[in-house]
Amino acid sequence: MTRYRNLALFLFLAAVWGSAFMAIKAGLAYFPPVLFAAVRYDIAGVVMLAYAVYVVDDPVPRGRTQWAVVAVGSLLLIAGYHALLFVGETDPAVTSAAAAVIVSLSPVLTTGFARLFLPGERLTTVGTVGLLLGLVGVVVLTRPDPNDLLGGGAVAKLLVFAAATAFALGSVLTRKLDSDIPIETMEAWSMVGGALALHLVSLGLGESPAAVVWTVESVTALLYLSVAASAVGFLVYFDLLDRLGPIEINLVSYVAPVFAALSGWLFLAEVPTAYTVVGFALIFAGFVLVKHRTVRDELPRLRRRGRAFFAGDD
Repeated sequence: MTRYRNLALFLFLAAVWGSAFMAIKAGLAYFPPVLFAAVRYDIAGVVMLAYAVYVVDDPVPRGRTQWAVVAVGSLLLIAGYHALLFVGETDPAVTSAAAAVIVSLSPVLTTGFARLFLPGERLTTVGTVGLLLGLVGVVVLTRPDPNDLLGGGAVAKLLVFAAATAFALGSVLTRKLDSDIPIETMEAWSMVGGALALHLVSLGLGESPAAVVWTVESVTALLYLSVAASAVGFLVYFDLLDRLGPIEINLVSYVAPVFAALSGWLFLAEVPTAYTVVGFALIFAGFVLVKHRTVRDELPRLRRRGRAFFAGDD
């Protein structure tokens, strides 16, 4: 059952993080970017800290290693990633398609960092081909304009790339530290620390709370990002990171665009095109190649269960 639980959690995380792109776009119309990220994690941090106090016997990090894990989570996974991403996406030259392609490089970057810091976390040749095939699928799905990717907004695009780099490095370092800190404690304190760092950056950039426009749409976007995408999403992420490793869990950045496209179709009447179908197929094929050993081991079990089902056995 563990393998199916991991798959279900992985798909849930991809769905939540994929649909969060709509909430981010909606919120940026009402909030200064870094302040938006900071308030998001103010709420998420309080929610997760309360949850950690409830479920963990000792919700305060202990020892140098546990606090090091919290520091990595705060500075790289929370503050670094979101500050760079949100500021980068405010540039009109950085389209959603271009940003999605750049962020989807996270698994490739994670693989590179893992080779440096985690010698045991290696992809096979087939897995590497699958990783690159999945990236091609994301490119097809988002249909970026090559002229737009290469021209204009160079600094903003570098910021988005830096965001993906920060997240990939944070994932690997969190795994390398190998602390016994409870996931709930790590997530809660990382969000609190990340929110503090984001507020400091926001102040440094001269962002003002007076610039925030409070509407039903802005509050809805903020709450969805704070609770669903941040508190619940990162709880699932860190759980899967511990079980799957940084390379496999960061494949969520390949699958998330699928759910982003689906949510756009459901809520924004964006009709899927042939590019969408081909992109989905390539992403799926790439994921199968990366997980080819698991798929190979699972097929006999599925065949046996299928025969038992049609034979009327339990």
